[in-house]
Amino acid sequence: MSFRQAYYDEPVLFEKRSAPSEAVDLEGLVPPRLRRDRLDLPNLPEHDVVRHFTRLSQMNFGIDSGFYPLGSCTMKYNPKFSEEIAALPGATRIHPDQDERTVQGALRILYELQEALARIAGMDAVTLQPAAGAQGEFTGLLLARAYHRDRGEERDQVLLPDTAHGTNFASAGMLGFEIVELPSKDGRVDLKALESAAGERTLALMLTNPNTLGIFEDHVKEVAAIVHRAGGLLYYDGANFNAILGKTSPGRMDFDIVHFNLHKTFSTPHGGGGPGAGPVGVRKALEPFLPVPVVAKDGGRYLLDADRPKSIGKVRAWHGNFALLLRAYAYILRHGSDGLEEVSERAVLNANYLRSRVHGTLEIPFSGLRKHEFVASGAPLLARGIRTVDLAKRLMDFGFHPPTVYFPHLVHEALMIEPTESETKETLDRFADVLAKIVREDPEVLTSAPHATAVARVDEVLAAREPVLSWRMAQARKPPSL
Repeated sequence: MSFRQAYYDEPVLFEKRSAPSEAVDLEGLVPPRLRRDRLDLPNLPEHDVVRHFTRLSQMNFGIDSGFYPLGSCTMKYNPKFSEEIAALPGATRIHPDQDERTVQGALRILYELQEALARIAGMDAVTLQPAAGAQGEFTGLLLARAYHRDRGEERDQVLLPDTAHGTNFASAGMLGFEIVELPSKDGRVDLKALESAAGERTLALMLTNPNTLGIFEDHVKEVAAIVHRAGGLLYYDGANFNAILGKTSPGRMDFDIVHFNLHKTFSTPHGGGGPGAGPVGVRKALEPFLPVPVVAKDGGRYLLDADRPKSIGKVRAWHGNFALLLRAYAYILRHGSDGLEEVSERAVLNANYLRSRVHGTLEIPFSGLRKHEFVASGAPLLARGIRTVDLAKRLMDFGFHPPTVYFPHLVHEALMIEPTESETKETLDRFADVLAKIVREDPEVLTSAPHATAVARVDEVLAAREPVLSWRMAQARKPPSL
């Protein structure tokens, strides 16, 4: 059966509601202090409005407008066929409160996506509820805690490599766990340090593989054995899943829990900071603790199963970000297993090709091939008064979104570059050529960049500490950056 047939064959019904018998006094529902007597809106012709917003869109950096090598974020191109599918009436005109008998098509999609993700990751069960990767981490740690408590154990330490994502530290800290940071050796987890740290208090080790340096933890089986001997669980941060599709899986590496970033690996839009989708997969032993309701199948019927007495409960309203889940489902079906494997092959090829082109322009710490991304260092340029942030700002003048900078922290003046599988050789060559040109420029040109953007260099510290929430606030304060 084709995707289109599966999508349309299931009935989607809508409850008809009669008009209210009495008029509702809307004015009385709004407190006087919250009412607006006058809207201060300009009176403009349509073409001025269209041109205004078109100009604004052209000032932005986005995946559709240019190269977006934001390391570890996997900012790949979002194919438009997924957007068309997510806009179909069967997706946009249903409500999560509908009786499950009336949304069998939607539940089938969710169920089949769960099954597909479980196979891809080598896990036994998946929840689609978490709305982002960070919430997936939080959910995974809740599952780990519930698992240990069910066994009569109170473990309170989370082991984290020094290459871990900042959200790993935040997720563990929010749950009150003690964080034990593990040092790296040659860009990988130091096994001796891990052996010393793992013990009866170990809840889990959170590991990204390949890690944030783009290096594959080739002794991951030994890592898993150490953690499991201590009674802990192994958690896979799926941020870098784009590197291993079809080649290996967290299950083959002996992980117990994994979160997926559908807005990275499976090409659903990041949406300017949200929404996202961060499903979590688990081994059989952790399945009873998954959030409720679980999308299940009984014969030919799909249902929402909330009868899970050991569940950690809900972690998000409703059943996940359905439109993003649908896009990922379509992306997986479109590619198939062979196509997903090719995604990783191209991503790894692009990263290593660009790394070879950048070598010589910037310093490349650690030897050997990388996976989907690599980290370069601008430290040698400090002698000329040029910082990594200056390179990043200057790249904007040439139409490139800057790479991730100053992360991971164990590389001084780091630039973390991830080209993804979407980019052509011509784009990668142009980026490398521009980077080589920039490092030869007068330092004053770089330290005052960008020059060709709508807004000059901003004060990031001020923006983070005192975000401007409205035009009126900006006018009242008028910081130099505006």
